[in-house]
Amino acid sequence: MAALLDIFGFLSVILRGLILTAQSFVVGGVIFQLLLLRPLAGDMGAVLEPIWRRCRTLLFWSALVFALFELIGVALQCAVLIGTVDITLFEAVTANFALAGLALGAVGIAIAGLSRGSRGAFAIAAMTTLAVLALVLQSATSHAMARLDDRAPLAVADILHMAGAAVWIGGIPYFLIVLNGVEGGAAWRRVGKRFSVMSMASVAVLLTAGIFMSVFYLGDFDALYGTAYGVMVVGKAGLLAGLLFLGGMNFLLVERLRRDPTTPVLRLKRFAEAEIGIGLTVLFAAASLTSQPPAVDLTIDRASWVEVVERLTPEWPRLTSPDRSQLIAYRIELAREEAAKTHRQLPIAYVLGSGVLPPRDANDIAWSEYNHHWAGIAVLVIGLLALGERSRLVPSGKHWPLMFVVLAVFLFFRSDPEVWPLGEIGFFDSLRDPEVAQHRAFVLLIAAFGIFEWCVRTGRFRSSKPALAFPLLCATGSALLLTHQHNLVNVKEQLLIEITHLPIALLGVAAGWSRWLELRLAPPGNRIAGWVWPIAFVLVGALLLMYRET
Repeated sequence: MAALLDIFGFLSVILRGLILTAQSFVVGGVIFQLLLLRPLAGDMGAVLEPIWRRCRTLLFWSALVFALFELIGVALQCAVLIGTVDITLFEAVTANFALAGLALGAVGIAIAGLSRGSRGAFAIAAMTTLAVLALVLQSATSHAMARLDDRAPLAVADILHMAGAAVWIGGIPYFLIVLNGVEGGAAWRRVGKRFSVMSMASVAVLLTAGIFMSVFYLGDFDALYGTAYGVMVVGKAGLLAGLLFLGGMNFLLVERLRRDPTTPVLRLKRFAEAEIGIGLTVLFAAASLTSQPPAVDLTIDRASWVEVVERLTPEWPRLTSPDRSQLIAYRIELAREEAAKTHRQLPIAYVLGSGVLPPRDANDIAWSEYNHHWAGIAVLVIGLLALGERSRLVPSGKHWPLMFVVLAVFLFFRSDPEVWPLGEIGFFDSLRDPEVAQHRAFVLLIAAFGIFEWCVRTGRFRSSKPALAFPLLCATGSALLLTHQHNLVNVKEQLLIEITHLPIALLGVAAGWSRWLELRLAPPGNRIAGWVWPIAFVLVGALLLMYRET
């Protein structure tokens, strides 16, 4: 139970992101059947049956996964509630959040069952009703229902916001199934035009509802940079801008199809794939956003514009590190060992995973900045070598992925000096701390990232599929960075750290999905994407070199 309590905050954000993703695929799939598959069924001919089957299969598994995640969420929250408050299991299960989660699980199971049955109007109407019910129940545990004022309009806006995201982002996988199932420019044109209209309408609803909620939850303009909630809103808006760019490119392709049915649709499919990936990142950003208190409620401990600018002002990188013996955690451990020898009691100053910031001084800050700055040099070198390889000026630059392995080893030893292998806290005990666990996950991702891409660059794989590990791992790492939590008592310091992490995460998303497009698009359409991701790495390296904690 203690370990669960330690990592619950991080798990809840990840689980919330998975729930929102599955929910979008469920709601988007139901609405896709209602507004596109049934109206165009007569135009699809013999290909309709396999398209229906694939769409229903995706809907079935999405609904089951949605139900599973909801039930896991209820179980986790009930376990934490029972472990921290003196209540019974019955009292926990009958709490509002648990009842809403159980009802959502039942909705998911019902939609899964209906997706295996009739394709008639009654079955689709029933699934549509259940999909709307899912959105309503989901809003019951949102920020809106926790408000004392304006609860109803905020709840309606939340429902519309989720519906817009579901129809757009959640509908794209079904759109790809149809595009891959039909043949001929005329069929592609009808499908593309219909989904384009659906997407534009859902984007309009999503933006309107999102702006409405942002005005209420932010309260004033200063909250955009002075609170963690506001900074995450800015990050989410940046991801949404990327989605709108890809959506706009697809709209232009659909319009070209309308004029010329012989227009190739490969770019339309590949941009749609990237839209799915960025859209999932948006959903995880939304999950991270819901874990933050609304900015309007945080009237103290805000960062001022001067403090934000000061933190982001570049200084010469710190390239020398204090010795580990100078760190407070090491000195505390020595004091404990000395106290144990003399049979004296020593107060515990820091408990791993407690959510309380361990004591730090100038040496601890210097240790952290040193880590970030050398990591920045490594990433900068990676980006420059990748650009050299891309421009064919540095043929040996193809070995740049090995720098990621070097970086992973460096971070494994340096990121958390109080835990194994440098510190006295054991490896498994250290995973109780969400921040340490995330650092370890990032190290594994970085190492895997480097090994896979080096094998790709040096032709060690016969198949082209392993090359997709690069963009997928890059995108996954960036999404995790958006959920990265620093359990600090000092809210302002948490914000100032998040401000430095957010642009790195956004650049990581851009790098991952531009590399995906480079691999998936045919030449010469992939040339621009091939330049975007190395430049993104160079910018990430520069940002890490600018990282400061004072």
